[in-house]
Amino acid sequence: MTAEPERFDWRVPLVWAVMLTVSVFAHAYVEVANEASRGHPIGYGRALILETASHLVVAALLPALYWLHRGWPVDGPRRNILIHLLGLVPFSIAHTLGMAALRLLWFAGIAGERYEFPLTIDRLGFEFSKDIVNYTLLSAGVFALNHLLRRDRATAPSVPAPAAAPAVGSLADRFAVRKRGKEIMVEVADIDWVEAAGNYAVLHVGGETLEIRSSLSKLEGELDPKRFVRVHKSYVVNVARITEVTPWISGDWRIRLQDGAEVNLSRRYRQRFETLVPVKS
Repeated sequence: MTAEPERFDWRVPLVWAVMLTVSVFAHAYVEVANEASRGHPIGYGRALILETASHLVVAALLPALYWLHRGWPVDGPRRNILIHLLGLVPFSIAHTLGMAALRLLWFAGIAGERYEFPLTIDRLGFEFSKDIVNYTLLSAGVFALNHLLRRDRATAPSVPAPAAAPAVGSLADRFAVRKRGKEIMVEVADIDWVEAAGNYAVLHVGGETLEIRSSLSKLEGELDPKRFVRVHKSYVVNVARITEVTPWISGDWRIRLQDGAEVNLSRRYRQRFETLVPVKS
């Protein structure tokens, strides 16, 4: 089953543009007050340039942040949180170096003024501590916009046509996966659910996680469509392992499985899901 790409929502960049613009003026005001309290008064215009450079880099990094949240949503498996924590480091480095370059370009290259941005351990540590807050707030914004701006969409969005059922002979009964350096066989009937992980798929089998080199879409085509169903761009579940389906937010649902795992049931996959597991809402 191949998901139809979502239509681009122009409200998202518009909202971010408004929020970042307001943030520039607010941070510039705070910068003026902070420098005055230290005995180094600066003009509001200079503070605006400093903050504009920082916010321009943040805006440039937003697509990468959205990419991280699409691939590893914070409300997904717990390891996704670790991925975002690790992502803080390149985010902070890119933000710090980017805004330093823009400030030097403006002050030294265009305005002909002296400006220094020492890349010392102390300065990098200071910027990293601020970027922890920045990354958290930006992530909260991404998460909120992904849901709040979709509230007024139709409650029954277009659903992609289910993939044609593969020929019976092409359905797999078992998969060979590597475990501790050995090839082991996993019965398809024992699989609880499957999770996308880049060029791999992660099989969740009785509390164990086993990786297989295959895309989720390719693996889905080898599974019995009467027993396994795509519920999200990142998840396929064994319908026999479902214990609970509950409403969540913005038209999505939450599926609880026998192993205690919870995955999202996206609206775009709900029609196909309900052909196998009718949900009364």
